[in-house]
Amino acid sequence: MPLARRWSIARQLFVLQVLVVTVLVGIGTTGAVLLVRDDTEQAAIDQVVGIAEAVAHSPTVVDAVRGRNPSAVLQPYTESVRLATDTDFIVVMAPDRTRYTHTRPELIGRPFIGSIEGALDGGTVIETSVGTLGESVRAVVPVRDRGAVVALVSVGITTEALNQKLLGRTPAVAIPTALALLLAAVGSWLLSRRLRRQTHGLGPAEMTRMYEYHDAVLHSVREGLVVADRSGRVTLVNDEGRRLLGDDLPPEITELVASKALVEDEPVLAGDRILVANQRVIRSEGQTIGTVLTLRDHTELRALTGELDSVRGLTEALRSQAHEAANRLHTVLTMVELGRTEEAVRLATAELEVAQQLTDQVVGSVSEPALAALLLGKSAQAAERGAQLVIDEASRLSDTTPLPSRDLITVVGNLVDNALEAVAGTGPPREVTVLVAEAKDEVLVRVGDTGPGLPAEAFERGWSTKARGRGLGLALVRQVADRHGGSIEVAASPGGGALITVRLPVAA
Repeated sequence: MPLARRWSIARQLFVLQVLVVTVLVGIGTTGAVLLVRDDTEQAAIDQVVGIAEAVAHSPTVVDAVRGRNPSAVLQPYTESVRLATDTDFIVVMAPDRTRYTHTRPELIGRPFIGSIEGALDGGTVIETSVGTLGESVRAVVPVRDRGAVVALVSVGITTEALNQKLLGRTPAVAIPTALALLLAAVGSWLLSRRLRRQTHGLGPAEMTRMYEYHDAVLHSVREGLVVADRSGRVTLVNDEGRRLLGDDLPPEITELVASKALVEDEPVLAGDRILVANQRVIRSEGQTIGTVLTLRDHTELRALTGELDSVRGLTEALRSQAHEAANRLHTVLTMVELGRTEEAVRLATAELEVAQQLTDQVVGSVSEPALAALLLGKSAQAAERGAQLVIDEASRLSDTTPLPSRDLITVVGNLVDNALEAVAGTGPPREVTVLVAEAKDEVLVRVGDTGPGLPAEAFERGWSTKARGRGLGLALVRQVADRHGGSIEVAASPGGGALITVRLPVAA
């Protein structure tokens, strides 16, 4: 694997920043050095030109040139000026290049090396050339007497001396350069450290694979996934979550996400769906950074579970009634064997009348077959639990009601189940009263019991009459009522328990 692939993003960024900053500082430093060099060279040119013109206009120089021995006068003079101006040489020469003065006395009388043509014409010569002292920056100016050029003055500074001046200015350039590099390195290190902490030291290839796995899991997982940040704002919903929740989050899900509570297998209503929610808090380095909510669709499972519970209850009730019927039949047969035929007939007739009376009452009041079967089954369950299910005589419901049978069974079944749970732990009489009546524009369902009553939060998500666990029965009743634009009223029952009235509007 190449080295770059093994490096983390933070390390690659750090190296890249150091390289870029180093190149930029190097370019800037080079430019600064070139500027300083140009400035130093220009300052040297200005210096030698000024000194040469000053010497050329000196009366001492003009008088000495006209004398018999110019060197005797000019050599001490030019040396004193050279030492005072910190230049490397001052040469006064005749128009034919013969030197009158020089830093090295043995070169006096020899010809000057360099260009003088422009000075002979009355101008100024500025050049960088190699002479007896090495390469130097020099200026040559004419010495005039009554308008005629009688001599020339050349003043120069060697390149070595200029380089020494440049070296003297090195700290002024090197120190800012070093500080810039140091600050850039520290800043890059701090930035890479922060990036390493945020990316957990992962490299580009690892992060790419992680993104691909993350995207694949989000699209393939069969659970709804909702991720929220620390402020409770939803930042991610996978495909299954969108299918279960739709485009807008239901209020129950919004409330659950905002609570940031630890939730395990809690039932939640989302539209027509029954979802099981699990919520965990995401922590990083000891700080809460968000929550993850997973949702599983239990709508069909809950429906099947409800049907299974009903069938199980009916089975237990039928088994109990079969056992009771066997006992009574054995009693009747024994009475016949004892010759007490009339008492046996009265006992058997009374049992048949009780069973037939309930069936006739339910069938006569409720023509809707599914609901009638539900009430008969609930009656058997109530008897099994030691309670009595009473069908109000005012109950009337035809089999042509426009309300779906499923909604009627949901409302009546859950209200009756909740009432039976409520009276299970109370003393006698344990009664549950059911009224199902169809008016002109609504269906009225009223269930009362002799239990302890209902609290205000009874129809909220997850409330249950059970000692343990969380239920959805009354919440499902609320859902059906809301879907049909109906209402729910909770009041005290004359028997001391709760009286729940559900009104479901129907089309005229």
